[in-house]
Amino acid sequence: MRLSRLRPWLPALAWALFIFGTSTASLSSPHTSRFFIPLLRWLLPGADPATLDLLHEFARKSVHVVNYFIFGLLLFRALRAPHRGWALRWAALSLCIASAYAVTDEFHQSFEAGRGPSAMDALLDISGAATAQAVTWYFTRARKQPAAADS
Repeated sequence: MRLSRLRPWLPALAWALFIFGTSTASLSSPHTSRFFIPLLRWLLPGADPATLDLLHEFARKSVHVVNYFIFGLLLFRALRAPHRGWALRWAALSLCIASAYAVTDEFHQSFEAGRGPSAMDALLDISGAATAQAVTWYFTRARKQPAAADS
């Protein structure tokens, strides 16, 4: 395979490795709460512990959506290279790859101490990748629309 064909895939592969690395026990909820809860306590000094725990969980789940949003964008970029624009086949394949990776990532977590597989987390991952495809569609289609002429 020529390097020019591999080059568009490098960011997506790097992000996949980043996701894999963040799926380890070192970033389990008990570990992230050690620095995140004190930060929240400092930002919201009047918040009760249940609220801080809820915000911590919300932040952790948001990371799923954001990571896979970025992954979905990078996959779309790699699949369409060297073309421009938007095509359903690129978006669908991006979503399929991201979905498969989300499922395998959850499987990987079943082998990590303090982590475990979660169908809800996989759905959050997939929703992030799907949102990336919708945003990509919106912005590539919006560019094709001519500006409305003033009447």
